[in-house]
Formats: sequence, C-alpha cells, structure tokens
Amino acid sequence: MLPSIFSENLFDDFFNDDFMRLPAWGRHDPLYGKRGKNLMKTDVRETEDTYEVDIDLPGFKKDEITVDLKEGYLTIQAAKGLDKDEQDKKGKYIRQERYAGACSRSFYVGDIKPEDVSAKYEDGILRISLPKAGKKELPKQSTIAIG
Repeated sequence: MLPSIFSENLFDDFFNDDFMRLPAWGRHDPLYGKRGKNLMKTDVRETEDTYEVDIDLPGFKKDEITVDLKEGYLTIQAAKGLDKDEQDKKGKYIRQERYAGACSRSFYVGDIKPEDVSAKYEDGILRISLPKAGKKELPKQSTIAIG
C-alpha cells in the first residue's frame, strides 16, 4: 500500500474523470480539481427586512475577494496566486495541490442600490446583507377590453 501523501486513494490519480478522455471533451480545473464542487458553498437566509448570504471562502484573504453589484446581479469573485519561486527555498515538493486561479459566483438580486448592501469577511466566511425590495402591487383592474 502506498503512503497517503501520494493520493487519497490508491487509484485516485489513475482512474479519475479524465481517464481515457480527449482534451476537447472537458476542462480540467487546476485551482481546486475534483474538490471544486465544494468551493463557494452558499447559505441564504431570509429575515424580516433583509436577505443574509453566507459564502464559504476558506484560505482567501480579504483583499483577494471582490463583490460587485451590476444590473441586478451580485457577483462574488475570489482570486488566489501562489509564488512558484518559494518552492526551492524550503525544500522540494513531493506533491503540490495548491494552484493559482480564480472562482466566481453570481446571483440575481433585482434592483438594489450598492450603498444598501453590506459585506463582511471573517474566519473564511463572507457575509452579505441585502435589503428586501418592496413588493410591487399588481393593478387592481384585471379585465381587458376587447376591441
């Protein structure tokens, strides 16, 4: 049996999703690989006046995250870079799973002003508070005149 430093499972690197796959069929994401589906897990809570969005972004620093509100879409982007020159300073890497890259996620939130949105990043969790938009009343007259 091989030591666990080589892989989580003895056959992970041999029998993975890319086994016998042509490069044109799929795209390999080197940022987080097969764990990419666990990235940016999001919880949305509704309170009386707001929607509270919690997004898991472990390992990112505050300055590596941007939150943008444009045309009704809230977009969260996180980008990470690694210095490749550091690997020779403290020894030779046997396995390296951390890469440079970026990830993003967007949500449609409607017509909200950016100054009404607040965000806070603490302990690997980005917390965003969005105000609820006022409910739009439908016109009281429901009959349509036929001409």
